[in-house]
Amino acid sequence: MSETEAPPAPTLAADPVEIAPGVHVIPDQRVPLVPNVGVVVGGERTLVVDTGMGPRNGDRALAHARALAAGTPLTLTITHFHPEHGFGAQSFAPVAEIVYNRAQLDELHLKGEGYVGLFRSFGPAVEEALEGVALVDPNETYQGELALDLGGVAARLQEATGGHTLGDQVVWLPEARILFTGDLVENRFFPIFPFFPPDDADVSGVRWIEVLDQLEALEPATVVPGHGEVGDAGLIAAVRGYLVELRDAVAQAVESGWTADRAAEELEPRIRNRYPEWEQPEWVGFGIRAFHAELSADA
Repeated sequence: MSETEAPPAPTLAADPVEIAPGVHVIPDQRVPLVPNVGVVVGGERTLVVDTGMGPRNGDRALAHARALAAGTPLTLTITHFHPEHGFGAQSFAPVAEIVYNRAQLDELHLKGEGYVGLFRSFGPAVEEALEGVALVDPNETYQGELALDLGGVAARLQEATGGHTLGDQVVWLPEARILFTGDLVENRFFPIFPFFPPDDADVSGVRWIEVLDQLEALEPATVVPGHGEVGDAGLIAAVRGYLVELRDAVAQAVESGWTADRAAEELEPRIRNRYPEWEQPEWVGFGIRAFHAELSADA
């Protein structure tokens, strides 16, 4: 896409792809602000992971889920509260059980409306996607881990909080060794640092690295990232390697007395050039500033 072209509409447009028996992904097709949506079909219940942004995308996700579920009841869960992942939940509210972790619900209450306003400023296509949006509370919350028996298919919702957002979770299918990571992991996209002080500065790159260590310890065979193609555990290693490199570079800048502005000016071109195939390089600068604030506070 050239710099003069408008970005594609954030529409969940693809058909589901079966990545393992009963496990489906509606791929993002590398369209900004479209997530990978998961549908896990068991003998007694179907689990949906994320919805896309806004009621129209929620309707599309719901239609696909119903077609795949073959009449089994639906459970919806969201990897984190950001609009492109969970602000289509209203489509599911009348027909599905909805489960969030408690920290995610608290963060939704604290920041959700502000993020609707922020995202609406991203342009007409995003504003249209969010038309008529309503934020939805879950039927159930959990802390730590919640085991679900879908009927012959085990799924675990696991908190992975404090890195990308305060309320991140992953969805782990232990028998198939499939991991849905949300935005803790991307495939050839720079990690998204939602560092928007003073409104939202809760992202922690240091904690994010610790979370990725925990995800690697699961030894997943298949990883469904928040954005980008499905891959293997190498996706986790790639994001962790990037975050460690960014942390270490910023730590040296802080030790040298550089301001956040200087660190971004000096380091951002270097980091971008190290990852020429990764998209959305604007997040590099946000990552530098987030690490600078965190490491300066710890100094």
